[in-house]
Amino acid sequence: MYHQLTVVITIFTFILTMVMIFIRPKNMNEAIPASIGALLVFLSGSVSIGDLLDISSKVTGAAITIIATIVMAIVLESIGFFSWTAALMLKLSKGSGYRLYWNTLLLCFLMTLFFNNDGSILITTPILILILNNLKLKNSQKIPYLLSGALIATASSAPIGVSNIVNLIALKIIGMDLYLQTEMMFVPSVLGLLFLSYLLFLVFKNQIPPVIRFHSYTIPLHKNRPYHPLQLNDENAFEKQKKLMIKMLVFVFLVRISLFVASFFGISVSLVAVCGSMLLLIWRWIYLKVNPKDVLKKIPWHILIFAFSMYVIIFGLHNIGLTAYLIENLKPFVNDSLFHASLTMGVITSLLSNLFNNHPALMVSTLALTDMGLNPFLMKTVYLANIIGSDIGSLILPIGTLATLIWMYILKKNKIKITWFQYIKVTLIVIPPTLLFTLIGLYLWLLLFFIK
Repeated sequence: MYHQLTVVITIFTFILTMVMIFIRPKNMNEAIPASIGALLVFLSGSVSIGDLLDISSKVTGAAITIIATIVMAIVLESIGFFSWTAALMLKLSKGSGYRLYWNTLLLCFLMTLFFNNDGSILITTPILILILNNLKLKNSQKIPYLLSGALIATASSAPIGVSNIVNLIALKIIGMDLYLQTEMMFVPSVLGLLFLSYLLFLVFKNQIPPVIRFHSYTIPLHKNRPYHPLQLNDENAFEKQKKLMIKMLVFVFLVRISLFVASFFGISVSLVAVCGSMLLLIWRWIYLKVNPKDVLKKIPWHILIFAFSMYVIIFGLHNIGLTAYLIENLKPFVNDSLFHASLTMGVITSLLSNLFNNHPALMVSTLALTDMGLNPFLMKTVYLANIIGSDIGSLILPIGTLATLIWMYILKKNKIKITWFQYIKVTLIVIPPTLLFTLIGLYLWLLLFFIK
């Protein structure tokens, strides 16, 4: 039994850490209070060295996979993918603000599937800012594209586990492979995303400009290379870039497919991801003569520090009895029926995510699941409901996910103002019904195709 002082220090550290992450004084990086909090929890005695090794074994593979994916995103950025995509989206919009809106949502969905939710935010937000600045839209007209894109990019990590570091770590704890997770989750979560997209369109319909007018612009392929004109009215330049970009996207797609193949055959997913990113880096080195060491400066290492630190803090809460408390109060609902189990845990994880961020929230709910003594199928089902709560339900507040925190930071850097009130005014309308719709969809999908 832990000493009362240890319990008090752990709880107080957790609360103080979350407050500092939420208010971020002087734009403090969220990894700083998280790492200090993790150190205090360790020193308090609620987390042992053995626990740290256990956490490392769960986090390392997922972290390597995410880093490898971000490396791919950095390589694409360095060969002009951002600006080429911006030009393509403007061409496909054909002067329609509504068409551009739907293209935005499709782009954000695909980028999360190709990369991950954090990587998608890092890729799509600069692309959208480039487009919207080119269109010279008012701030109020930019919000539908930026906010809807961010919500779809973040929520799109639900269909496949490899699109979110927290999903990958939870998969490791549950003992579920990527193939089965996608088989059970892809259809209901994609239907939920379509439902969310429609609700967002209804909310923003009157703010979206029906007609847009764009201008030609010039962008660099890489900071160490000359400027390469990429103009919307220059078909030769655009088509030349198109061939290169398609080849790159096909390669990235093959790497993503290989992750599922590796998971199916029990091969290390992180090893396959690293091999894919290394091949892309070597190709860039030969093609652009860019030394791979620049990647070290561009990788957001703080994401990994934040994730590891939050798991240390949550492990401390787990050890002093938080998950035991949850188990005692939630087990009757979870054991009642598959429907009640999915709905209960999905909503609980959503609430915890909005209060404490989805990283610790999913960790707590996943650890609780492993100690409930559930049969394997019920445990996997409730885990998927937790993922829906963590990836979709967490979006009510900007602090619910690390991806939305990164998004807010990028907007601030580019002097685009979207307040918490503007954000919450939209998410309170669209996220709760989407959460319930997706949870019910998951239950019906499993009922029809997985329960014999």
